[in-house]
Amino acid sequence: MTADISSPVRLAVLDDYQDVALQVADWSVLGDRVDVTVLNRHLGDEDAVVAGLQGFDAVVAMRERTAFPRSVLERLPDLRLLVTTGMRNAAIDLDAARDLGVLVCGTGPGAPYDAAELTWALLMAAAKRLDVEIGNVRDGGWMTTLGTSLAGRTLGLVGLGRLGGRVAGYGRAFGMDVVAWSHHLTDERCAEVGVRRAGSLDDLLAESDFVSLHLVLGERSRGIIGRRELALMKSTAWLVNTSRGPLCDEEALLEACRTGVVAGAALDVFGQEPLPADHPVRTEPNVIATPHIGYVTAEAYAVRYAEAIEDVAAYLDGTPLRALT
Repeated sequence: MTADISSPVRLAVLDDYQDVALQVADWSVLGDRVDVTVLNRHLGDEDAVVAGLQGFDAVVAMRERTAFPRSVLERLPDLRLLVTTGMRNAAIDLDAARDLGVLVCGTGPGAPYDAAELTWALLMAAAKRLDVEIGNVRDGGWMTTLGTSLAGRTLGLVGLGRLGGRVAGYGRAFGMDVVAWSHHLTDERCAEVGVRRAGSLDDLLAESDFVSLHLVLGERSRGIIGRRELALMKSTAWLVNTSRGPLCDEEALLEACRTGVVAGAALDVFGQEPLPADHPVRTEPNVIATPHIGYVTAEAYAVRYAEAIEDVAAYLDGTPLRALT
């Protein structure tokens, strides 16, 4: 394949919230063939994305921060190359890109276990109520909460893939009883990781002190945790979600946290991102929230942006890398 866009190529790097894209990788290798524009702020809704990207030949998207459905791609007639960090991006309509002649390329995962590490950080923050106690110190106060010991508690993992398996290891290291469930989970996989297999999702929810979600978002998993499932959990239990926001009914979860159905939730992912300034997640006392930073590390960014640059250079040379369309 030979690039069908003229030089210099107009390239937009999207959603560089920390303003680090130009620092963590060497963009100079693209030379004068590419004119790079970095956008630090989220563009917004579909109309804003279309308006902001008019005239750009190529785009580098950071994960799923900006969506590219058919309705957006159809209104970007100059776009010929779309690079996504990672090799799977549910926010890009690959069929539409293919139909419209837009090449989509991916990158490696960077640091593959970063999300698992954040899962554990959030779980620890919930167990020790670090959000409250750090605030107490900063506000001039002192301790007001009682923490929870992890040893002997039950950790329920909904999903036992690469990340779920990693979190299982953390739980075992802390002396927790780890139980897992997913639709196709086998006894062999559980034995490999060293955990118990729950008979059903309901069973896992009822016995766990901490429930952590590690599923790929799809039609079968969307909303898998709703009002009925939350009611099955212990009133002292916490839900941790670093996978995808729509796995859980957000409204039902907030209600459960507010009314004491569960002790709380520790969340890195949401149905709408970035969260609106007035979103109730921001102010609910029994929710610990981080702004989708599970994959946001210096190591991961260095790999992803470097490979994004490789993808752009390879496309311009007529030899695309890591093509998804």
